[in-house]
Amino acid sequence: MKTLQNEKVVHMNREGLLISERIHEVTWICSREHPIYEQISNYSIALYVIGYLRSPDLMSCDDIGQSEASNILEEYFTEIPEERLPLEYDITCAEDKYLVVFGEKAFPVHFAVLADTESASPYFSKLDFLGCGFDSMEELKNDYLKKDGVHGEIHFFKMNKASSVQDSCRGKIYILKNDGSYSVFEEDNNQKNARRVNRVNY
Repeated sequence: MKTLQNEKVVHMNREGLLISERIHEVTWICSREHPIYEQISNYSIALYVIGYLRSPDLMSCDDIGQSEASNILEEYFTEIPEERLPLEYDITCAEDKYLVVFGEKAFPVHFAVLADTESASPYFSKLDFLGCGFDSMEELKNDYLKKDGVHGEIHFFKMNKASSVQDSCRGKIYILKNDGSYSVFEEDNNQKNARRVNRVNY
């Protein structure tokens, strides 16, 4: 798995720049020695990177589970045959967004984002033990086929252009302390204040 793409000159729009920043963000946070983000699902990572989850950062998103991920695929994506994937594609320059999904559509196991077809590792996702990074299709197959009930189910999806993406999640404030503990405060938009919703020590 590669965590950095080869450097190249690209012409990206504002959305492409945001996608590039999101990829760097999740790659960095998942490579920390004791990441407080390690519990977030691969579905959330993929949907955040492509811009379905509209939030200021990954920590502001509610995590997405398998059932919700399946519903999102059905409502906001269209399944396509593999041969309809573009041969020349860079997610930071393209308008269309693509996912590869391992497992049954009703019970998806893993989401990966098509990022750069010129790379030997064109798919970006969060793996079970290695954090986030870029992989080839063969590497993903080795990791997910014939495991967790996935036999030969690989599906390809294109995000619907007319679909409205999820709005920004409710704001959260994270207060980190030197001892590694942190408190989470969730904004109450109606009362214009914040309330503590969780406290976790690592």
